[in-house]
Amino acid sequence: MRPKAELEIFSKLGGTFVTPIGTLVERARDIRGFVSDWDGVFNQGAKGEGTESTYSEPDSMGTNLLRYALWRQHGQLPIAALITGAENPSARHFAVREHFHAIYYGSRNKTAAIEALCRTHLVSSERLVCIFDDVNDLGMAFACGIRVYVQRSASPLLRDYVVRQGLCDYVTAHSSERHAVREVCELLLGLLGAFDAVVASRVAWDRDYAAYFAARQALTTEFVDQRVSD
Repeated sequence: MRPKAELEIFSKLGGTFVTPIGTLVERARDIRGFVSDWDGVFNQGAKGEGTESTYSEPDSMGTNLLRYALWRQHGQLPIAALITGAENPSARHFAVREHFHAIYYGSRNKTAAIEALCRTHLVSSERLVCIFDDVNDLGMAFACGIRVYVQRSASPLLRDYVVRQGLCDYVTAHSSERHAVREVCELLLGLLGAFDAVVASRVAWDRDYAAYFAARQALTTEFVDQRVSD
């Protein structure tokens, strides 16, 4: 689909383009991966003694399709990482299951975490997408090439702040519990002009998808405890 059509679809959902669509299309061509917060992005961030946060299969599929699209575009696995302030068993399970490159946990200073990620994988933060939802994420969002803020109706002043300060390029229509991550991934697939081809290849499980999947499955997730370095 053409970028203009994508803009109409996501705007009708209630998403807000802070950065012009043409600029995002240009930036998307240079994207080599994504980083994301966990609580408040993949789930609503509820906590309690003896309970774990959750994730959804629609969001999982979204991240996989996006990674495949970037693999098709650049010929190598894109960076995929979680940067979270808590040590969360559910986040660890998701990262391992999906074969993300890394999960940085206990990150009080997320700017330091993304700098460490970029040093390890020899990638500029300007070539990463950041998906975030709260104040403690702003340091890592500032550094990235495309920044997506997951909206929460209870945070109108924060939404206004990140828009005014130029800390986000798109505000989601959906909140975390309504599959905001899937929205972000489909938005990026649209910006790349890759959605139809990626879905068709995935459905067929053709040679390209099989090669990508084998490379993904061979990746071992790194666990980085930021509590020892913050």
